[in-house]
Amino acid sequence: MNRFKLALALWALTCADQALAQSTRPGAPSVQALTVVGASAPKQTRLDRTVYNVSRDLQATTGTAVDVLNNVPSVSVDVDGGISLRGDANVTVLVDGKPSAEFTGAARGLSLQQFSASQIDRVEVLANPPAQYKAEGSGGVINIVTKKTRKPGLAGSGQALLGDQRRYVANLDGGYNFGPLRLSGAFNLRQDAKQRLTDDLRQTLSAVAGQTIASSQTIDERFRRLIPSAKAAIDYDLTPRQTLGATISHRELTGVRSFDQHDLTQTAPASDSNRHSDGREWALDHSESLHFDNKLGRPGETLSLSVQRSIVREREPYSYTNTFAAPAGPATFDHLRLALNLVKVEVAADYVLPLPAERELKLGYSFEDDHNGFDNVGDTVDPATRAAVNNPNVTNHFRYAQQVDAVYAQYDGPLGPWRFQAGARVEDAHIAFLQITGNLPGGRHDLGVYPSLHLDRGVGESGRVALSIGRRISRPDPEWLNPFSDHQDTHNLRAGNPNLLPKDTWSYELGYNNSSSAFGYGLTGYVRIERNAVTDVIQPVTSEVVLATRTNLPQSRSGGMELSANGKLGPKMSYTLSGNIFYTQINASALGLAGLRSTTGADLKASMDVRPTMADTIQFSYNRTDRRLTPQGSLSAVGLVNLGYRRQLRPDLAAMITVTDVLDGQRTQRTTMSQALNDVYSRHQVGRVALAGLVYTFGVQKKAKSSGFQYDQ
Repeated sequence: MNRFKLALALWALTCADQALAQSTRPGAPSVQALTVVGASAPKQTRLDRTVYNVSRDLQATTGTAVDVLNNVPSVSVDVDGGISLRGDANVTVLVDGKPSAEFTGAARGLSLQQFSASQIDRVEVLANPPAQYKAEGSGGVINIVTKKTRKPGLAGSGQALLGDQRRYVANLDGGYNFGPLRLSGAFNLRQDAKQRLTDDLRQTLSAVAGQTIASSQTIDERFRRLIPSAKAAIDYDLTPRQTLGATISHRELTGVRSFDQHDLTQTAPASDSNRHSDGREWALDHSESLHFDNKLGRPGETLSLSVQRSIVREREPYSYTNTFAAPAGPATFDHLRLALNLVKVEVAADYVLPLPAERELKLGYSFEDDHNGFDNVGDTVDPATRAAVNNPNVTNHFRYAQQVDAVYAQYDGPLGPWRFQAGARVEDAHIAFLQITGNLPGGRHDLGVYPSLHLDRGVGESGRVALSIGRRISRPDPEWLNPFSDHQDTHNLRAGNPNLLPKDTWSYELGYNNSSSAFGYGLTGYVRIERNAVTDVIQPVTSEVVLATRTNLPQSRSGGMELSANGKLGPKMSYTLSGNIFYTQINASALGLAGLRSTTGADLKASMDVRPTMADTIQFSYNRTDRRLTPQGSLSAVGLVNLGYRRQLRPDLAAMITVTDVLDGQRTQRTTMSQALNDVYSRHQVGRVALAGLVYTFGVQKKAKSSGFQYDQ
């Protein structure tokens, strides 16, 4: 409560300062607004970030945030919505510069698959974020900036697209600006269908010397989801210097989910069983925020206050039927109910003070409060009475709370021919958790200083060289700390580790970018040195059952070179290329596993636009994520090919067709090898999706631009 009182007191002081400034300078000249209209470049390299304009070449999109991010260099999103930057999955995802519960922990993957791409204006990638951003996320920060209409009057767009397997997308978004009032909103309705095929081939060394037990598991899983979402925002200029705004967003998911599972053990004693599941999904993402911006006495001097609350809720009830062919036995029945509740509140105050000679000082304070609840309830049906009996191997209740206080200072200014930005952030985190089922409490406190440094300077007419250094932290996801051994899948048990430590990362970068009207390219070398990275360890429990836990790696290193190029091949063809040539080294000797291991690889992205006429655009894109190391094995490479076509029927109406994953390449394989276990786990996301429809733009018209596409993942 004291923090909210402090924010209110700062607000009152700034209002008083503004009133005094106006009363002491009654004759001060007014400054007329200057509006500059122009097309944004597809990529902009700034001092502390790279900005990718994903809406420049399109008026509507057919996909989700997953599709947008998969087209951004060095960013990869897997079939479950797991996001990584340069191979590091510890990435902080922000929306309009603010954290949200929907992109936190267990909720992030599903939220990225639901977030409509039509709301996204650009994506900012900060591999070494400055001090004003939270230090969480060793991989860096990905900031999704949503669309905003700034021109006076009414403007917006609508789209309607149909696809195979009863898929469809309907979207309407727009904004209205009149004098000091700015309104914007969006509504999206999406129906999606997915199929996932899983194969697990396993060999374990039994207690009997020299005997190897071979077993397999296959799963055919199907989803159908309906996802309505809405967002509304209002900003009002109370005075020429004071702005008050509010935003609210709401998204729900409802759907059905079923699977058929077959388990087989070939080595004596043999077993053969089947498991069928029928279930439903429900998820809610809701957020609301308030912000107040006050321009103070000096030009550019600003105090901003904000408060945001976001919640995520998930409910998944499932019913199972189990049949046994060998050894033969009667069918059994059981149920599972999963519940997830995440609540995040953040209060922030940021102060910007311009200084002489193009210098600037930023100061800020933030407080983040997280409360997470995980409730899994399982039961089995008594064959005699048909009564539901609690299953203690599945039922557990886990609570997690985190409070983070942070202050930062950041200085920006010239240093000879260089532009210089240096800052430091101090974060004080208190974490407490409780496994209610076994009354097992735990907690941790960490206090750290996270410095950052950025330097860049111009070279020649269009080149820039940049250097950056930063320290980051990645605190374990709440579910990773839950010590309960979960038996939802009786052949693949999972348990958390309450003793996990946060991952500490130092990151170093040196890069060069050159941009011109006809051709642009860039090279960036980077190195990461990590302590206490969190990794999975899989151990056999019996000849048919394995247990997956998480532990800290003592040390790991990674590095690489990012390359990018874009340009034109004649008047009707343009291209973009990007790649990440990487090196990874893992030392797992302290875990009793193989010692120092390393690998190299290359992630590649390429796209080409062809405009045979002024009204037609054809696009081809390719995305490949290379093989990655794990302490016990590796993850295989994944490749995607997408196609799209767009025809401008008239200035305000266009037709579009997209086909995702043309070659059905969303196949991943995880290999685990040790003295007691040899496991090959394969997952195939049947990802070929076709969508076709119309896009209509109304209100303030923009000049037609060459079209790009976003795809369903």
